[in-house]
Amino acid sequence: MNLRIQELTKLLNQYNHEYYTLDQPSVTDREYDRLMQELLELEAAYPGEVHPNSPSQRVGGAISPGFEKVVHTFPMLSLENAFNEGDFRDFDNRVKKTAPDATYACELKIDGLAVTLHYENGNFLRGATRGDGDIGEDITQNLKTVSAVPLQIEDKRALEVRGEVYMPKKSFDRLNGARAEKGEGLFANPRNAAAGSLRQLDSKVVAKRGLSMFSYNVANAQSLGLLSHSESLDFIEGLGFSVNPERKLCQDIDKVLEYIEKWTSLRFGLPYEIDGIVIKVDGLELQEKLGFTVKSPRWAIAYKFPAEEVQTILKDIIFTVGRTGNITPNAVLEPVRVAGTKVSRATLHNEDYIRERDIRIGDRVVIRKAGEIIPEVVGPDLESRIEGLAPFEMIHDCPRCGSEIVREPGEADYFCLNTDCPARITESLIHFVSRNAMNINGLGIKVIQQLFQEKLIANVADIYQLQKEQLLPLERMGEKKASKLLDAIENSKQNNLDRLLFGLGIRHVGSKTAKVLANTFPTIDCLMAAAVDDIIKVDEIGEAVARSVVHYFSQDANRALIAQLEGIGLNMTQGTGAPREAKAPVADSVLSGKTVVLTGTLHQLTRAEAQSLLEQLGAKVTGSVSKNTDFLIAGEKAGSKLAKAESLGVAIMTEADLLAMKEGV
Repeated sequence: MNLRIQELTKLLNQYNHEYYTLDQPSVTDREYDRLMQELLELEAAYPGEVHPNSPSQRVGGAISPGFEKVVHTFPMLSLENAFNEGDFRDFDNRVKKTAPDATYACELKIDGLAVTLHYENGNFLRGATRGDGDIGEDITQNLKTVSAVPLQIEDKRALEVRGEVYMPKKSFDRLNGARAEKGEGLFANPRNAAAGSLRQLDSKVVAKRGLSMFSYNVANAQSLGLLSHSESLDFIEGLGFSVNPERKLCQDIDKVLEYIEKWTSLRFGLPYEIDGIVIKVDGLELQEKLGFTVKSPRWAIAYKFPAEEVQTILKDIIFTVGRTGNITPNAVLEPVRVAGTKVSRATLHNEDYIRERDIRIGDRVVIRKAGEIIPEVVGPDLESRIEGLAPFEMIHDCPRCGSEIVREPGEADYFCLNTDCPARITESLIHFVSRNAMNINGLGIKVIQQLFQEKLIANVADIYQLQKEQLLPLERMGEKKASKLLDAIENSKQNNLDRLLFGLGIRHVGSKTAKVLANTFPTIDCLMAAAVDDIIKVDEIGEAVARSVVHYFSQDANRALIAQLEGIGLNMTQGTGAPREAKAPVADSVLSGKTVVLTGTLHQLTRAEAQSLLEQLGAKVTGSVSKNTDFLIAGEKAGSKLAKAESLGVAIMTEADLLAMKEGV
């Protein structure tokens, strides 16, 4: 082997460990980059001598056609939840009946994605997601790009380490900042960003996301002669794994509660997100003695933090205009930190929401983040209200164009009916190019706003008339970016009809409804010719949707727009213009022609991915359970839909059952 390649591999792996695990770098970034570049050049010259554990593997490169299934040697179970002191004392009492001398290992519950790592002969062999606990997905190539995952360890015995891959707050802010500049959708929180990153098929993309990992368990600890959970964490930390430093061994439940209280208040100062505390019986023999339920170990419990509520001053109420003309009131707040982020705006939903809570400008209001993601105004602190604050009054004119706004009977929102309102036009354009609509990559919010302000586009058809010389003067728009944008615009012409229908912004027609309509009326002419009675006959389509569709296509301006788009070359059918990667339904699937409902929380698939897979399997996905439902796919915390399905005798399937059918897709 080339001795310099061997030397650089060892040296750079050492520097990675110092930087990412010990947080004690011994060389400058410039020196590290110089050595890495030298290694990359040598490996390019001698490709047969690239070591599997080379730090060059961290930059990614392999593009996976998909993720293979992995059966876990030891199930990756979920934990029972605790929400208050009483839950913990009940847990302690149950433990002490079997193990009166038990002590507890307490750890921060990292908000990320659980994975398992397998090592043989000191080398990282395979990594997988938790999946359904029994079967996960092989994401080895992606995990190799995470610097906190050791590629080589000194211990040669078989080793299985569990951990949580997460996205540090700095990485999250950097990623969302870059996506915002490109006009791409933002990740809601670091956990979603981490999970979405690990499911990328291109490991080069994963490598750029700045992921990290804390290891929290040795699955085969007893076979290695380890006696306690805390000892096993010390053991893998010594091997080079990153183990969270804030862990603590507590002698009794009172010390556990002190630990929880401490980190409930300190959690927002951490450079990563946590969503609770995990408590485990420390002794491994005691864990074995306590055993398991079907879903979780009896020797561990997880505390979930309550939604944080803070108070601040409501400085003003402003109004925004949506693409359909809906007017939304928004709170302008004295900036305040909620769940670790600074909040200065929050939605107030509609007039009724404000009046029911008697929210007034100048009030001290209570703010919280729903699910620690979306800021909302809970209501005013009436005890601190200053005398003389005026009750809320709804505006009467559009804040953008000045037209009169109206609220129809039975509606919660007011609407601006002026179709020439600049706010409605720009919001409609932004919606048309969005991911679930025409999906024109690179045509983001800022670019749309610039094009509209420069009078280069006034409706969606104008997008397809853009020329490179019109794009180049725009801010941050170079030759290469302009060419890519024009290619994306041209490619979008081949989208299926359902994407166009959703993109047109027809009231009450979401992406799912658009797909149902396009599958029933497979050409735009068929749908335009349909009467209300024809559309109502379609399963899942109600009268409000039917009337909205018929009204939209009865307008001369809308029919002219459709004709213009068709003349430009947009596909007006469902199926013939499908993107190349789209797959036909599997003819012999057990779900072919069946009506399926999704409910509960899925762990390996997003709801959109699950629906797409079901449609590829030939199923018709509906939103509610009825006597016509053939199957219910039930995730965790399936509620009333599961109960109704059971009462009707509907066949129940799990996410694992659905994934097992994925093989044929």
